[in-house]
Amino acid sequence: MFIRLALLLALLFTQPLCAADTPHVVVSVAPIHSLVSGVMAGVATPELLVKATASPHSYMLKPSQMDALQQADLIIWNGESVESFMPRTLRSLNSKTRVIKLTALPSMTLLPTREGGVWGEDEDHHHHRDDVDGHLWLDPNNAKVVVLAVTAALSEIDPSHATQYRRNSEAVLKQLEQLARELDATLAPVRDIPYLVFHDGYHYFEARYHLNAVGAVSVDPERKPGARRLSELTTMIKQRQVRCVFSEPQYPASTAQSIVAGSGVKSGVLDPLGSTLQPGPELYFGLMRGVGASLKNCLQ
Repeated sequence: MFIRLALLLALLFTQPLCAADTPHVVVSVAPIHSLVSGVMAGVATPELLVKATASPHSYMLKPSQMDALQQADLIIWNGESVESFMPRTLRSLNSKTRVIKLTALPSMTLLPTREGGVWGEDEDHHHHRDDVDGHLWLDPNNAKVVVLAVTAALSEIDPSHATQYRRNSEAVLKQLEQLARELDATLAPVRDIPYLVFHDGYHYFEARYHLNAVGAVSVDPERKPGARRLSELTTMIKQRQVRCVFSEPQYPASTAQSIVAGSGVKSGVLDPLGSTLQPGPELYFGLMRGVGASLKNCLQ
């Protein structure tokens, strides 16, 4: 009886302590949340702010999410061009919260946002020089930078689990190496084939795998392109011999379909956030393989 009571008391006192001992981490979008989940595996689960079925570009935080951010030990986000709601939110937090803004990490490869429309001939005119593209996770080399930065921050905040974070981190980095090689092989046969994306969210993927995206349907993912715009795109599709026009699950597919209708051009779907995948350590890898497979299937 006494032993059972002692065990019960031990359980009661150790459980809350374990929970309190692990850091409360909040991550803005699903691909980054996935990488962070991999580093934290076996220790704790980070909280995801924007589900992958929603667009982070126009997101509104719920009061409960504001509370979660207020109580977080560590917050990880990309930058203003992806999560435009974050800067204002972060200003209201207490100063003890550690924040990692991924576009500000010194070893991150950063690319500019391009305007909607046609790219290629006068590439320089299509860059917003001051506007960094925040979809940086679409290059596996940048994903490695995320993993290393998060591992270092977690080890400082929570030194008692530093060995576990490092071990997890090594495993995730190995997986990223494997993924990069796999995507190289998948995409090599379709490198030169021209295609159109819905919005300029794939610059990192295109640059890393030397793909031939020639433009974006939408100037601003939140606004439908007008009639003049659609007619320009239709002309460009003929001129540049575009093989495929891609839509995204976070936005209505009607625009891409209206461009493709009657043109003989194929349509496909690219999902930069992994909207059909379960959040967690495997989402990032499923998302990247999915983007690779969609490109290959539509362009072949």
